[in-house]
Amino acid sequence: MPKSRVHNLTISLDGYAVGPNQRLEAPFGDGVDDLHAWMFAAMSDRAEGRTGIDVDHLDRSEQNIGATVMGRNMFGPQRGSWEDESWTGWWGPNPPYHHDVFVLTHHLRPSVPMEGGTTFHFTDEPIETVLHRAFEAASGQDVRIGGGPATVQQYLRAGLIHELHLAIVPILAGGGERLLDNLGDGIHGYRVADQVSSAAATHVRLLRR
Repeated sequence: MPKSRVHNLTISLDGYAVGPNQRLEAPFGDGVDDLHAWMFAAMSDRAEGRTGIDVDHLDRSEQNIGATVMGRNMFGPQRGSWEDESWTGWWGPNPPYHHDVFVLTHHLRPSVPMEGGTTFHFTDEPIETVLHRAFEAASGQDVRIGGGPATVQQYLRAGLIHELHLAIVPILAGGGERLLDNLGDGIHGYRVADQVSSAAATHVRLLRR
């Protein structure tokens, strides 16, 4: 049965997934410059043919994924109504997804087809409906729930995430948006399936019981 999965969601020691004041010049906010250093290093290692714990988790995040759901804040820095529709994401003309991506937003715009098979769809439907559409688009593969943390929190509260991979890195953010706040009973149905550490991050994989 296809599953919904979260991968490479990185948090600081004090639990923050993003810092304050997210903007174009600082997509993850202030005070978290090294939050994703482990991931960038793993990308470099993989490109050079090196392996390791971080590379393994990076590879796993791309296996058997047929569609992605993300929040508006992950797609771009704009808030509110679209001033124009020239922004097509952080990733250039050929985003790394290569499948349908559903962007949760209160401000709709036409779908944006990109090079390499990625198409961004903008929707204000209930998260359950969006996930159903994503599973249909994935054609039997799994669906990745991308960031930001608010999007992941919504799906956790609704009990709709089967697998959650956290990368915990040794920095203190001191402010921003904490992933595990405001979940109610949303985290109670999970167990720690495995935990392993590299020099750069501790990887924890949670599975829904």
